[in-house]
Amino acid sequence: MTRVAAIDCGTNSIRLLVAQIDETGLHDVVRRSAVVRLGQGVDRTGLLAPDALARTLATTREYAEVCRQAGVETVRFVATSATRDAANRGEFVAGVRAALGVEPEVVAGEEEAALSFRGAVGVLADRFAGPFTVVDLGGGSTELVTGTQRPSAAWSMDVGSVRLTERHLHSDPPTPDEIAAAVTDVDRALDEAAAHVPLGGTGTLVGLAGSVTTVTAHALGLERYDHLRIDGSVLEVDEVLAACEDLLGRSRARRAELGFMHPGRVDVIGAGALVWARVVTRVREAVAAAGGELTQVVTSEHDILDGIAWSLAG
Repeated sequence: MTRVAAIDCGTNSIRLLVAQIDETGLHDVVRRSAVVRLGQGVDRTGLLAPDALARTLATTREYAEVCRQAGVETVRFVATSATRDAANRGEFVAGVRAALGVEPEVVAGEEEAALSFRGAVGVLADRFAGPFTVVDLGGGSTELVTGTQRPSAAWSMDVGSVRLTERHLHSDPPTPDEIAAAVTDVDRALDEAAAHVPLGGTGTLVGLAGSVTTVTAHALGLERYDHLRIDGSVLEVDEVLAACEDLLGRSRARRAELGFMHPGRVDVIGAGALVWARVVTRVREAVAAAGGELTQVVTSEHDILDGIAWSLAG
């Protein structure tokens, strides 16, 4: 048996999975998430803000203590979109190294996609038909990856819930012109992604990460966040699109009233919902153009964290 820790540091949140890996599989010991908004302002300035760095490193130190108490043998720290884009990422790397004693890995979008695919499909492959298109919708980027048992094509788009909010969705609620500008941004990115990832062959569409799970909670009508009901849930495409439209059109005060809504997502979930709606619509259209039909969407709570943990098992 091996006890490992996987840390995923994205644009909006930093998450920890402590897992026990043995011959029967991967078993959760601790799973935590904190919204630290590391990518605050990065799209505009190209720099990690001092207060964002301080929040993120403080949580990293907390995670280091959790790992110590849990008897973790190996740690892998993966940083994604915001850190890739920041000119001062050296400060971040030094801070993580001091807190954890390991070198953080600033991974490319394609590796991020592959880790997400492994984490999700490793759990879902026995229940759903491939090929799978796995979509990891983050704060700074969105990864699309297709494959059956392993990835066959992947692409990372520089659109995400934080990035689009800071670029376009400034009003509360967003105006039609702001929404139109954001849609143009996402659709342009999807045009490029579709040239690299064969979306038309999708057998099962899988959505990952906080924006997708929040949309799913809304579509399910949950009064509070319940990961057991969200994980592996299957929704009709039209249910997903309706939930996205409702969240995008709400004011921040009305979003905050929803019992499942994390306070750190209130201001950016509209953009996250917009990205997810455009991706789902594009995949459905691509499948139809290829002579098939996409009627359902699967949500997974197993994602890049699980993929990172599996990578430590060799």
